Amino acid sequence: MGLFQKLANFLGVRKREVNVLVVGLNNSGKSTIVNSFKNEDDKVCEIVPTVGFSVEKFQNKSLAFTAFDMSGHGRYRDLWEHYYKDCHGIIFVIDSSDRLRLVVVKEELDLLLQHPDICQKKIPILFFANKMDCKDALSSVKIAAALGLDKIMDKPWHIAASNAITGDGLQEGVEWLTEQIREFLNYRNS
Repeated sequence: MGLFQKLANFLGVRKREVNVLVVGLNNSGKSTIVNSFKNEDDKVCEIVPTVGFSVEKFQNKSLAFTAFDMSGHGRYRDLWEHYYKDCHGIIFVIDSSDRLRLVVVKEELDLLLQHPDICQKKIPILFFANKMDCKDALSSVKIAAALGLDKIMDKPWHIAASNAITGDGLQEGVEWLTEQIREFLNYRNS
């Protein structure tokens, strides 16, 4: 990387392109969250369940995100691992009102963390405890405890309470992820 490029990256002049993987069980709010980050002109009015995956783009500060919005339906979860190698960050969306499937969320998280393309990297993981407006929603603290997030010692992680429909908590989360990815990229390039 040339001196000018390093300076431009340091000053945040040039938009840096990064890949993020958006995962979670079906109906957790992944597509709605990704849609909320897009420009007003690019947003869709009606969110439909993702089949396979979709690719969306959005920007935050000096990062241009390519988000791979992965289907959370059981038969498509095997696709997630094909995108681990080239991702710079992970957004893991949890339906905080779906207590019954929290065990499945933990199983999928454990599989992700143990995958060779993930376990070797200090890749940042943002957890959205989504649907906080629902009456039966668990707090982000209870979700973190149920998923054993305190045991993740080798990666930066953050959990944000969110409501994808109103946008509550989303900006805070993506700001954290942006800073972590910048640090991750600077660490890798130094």
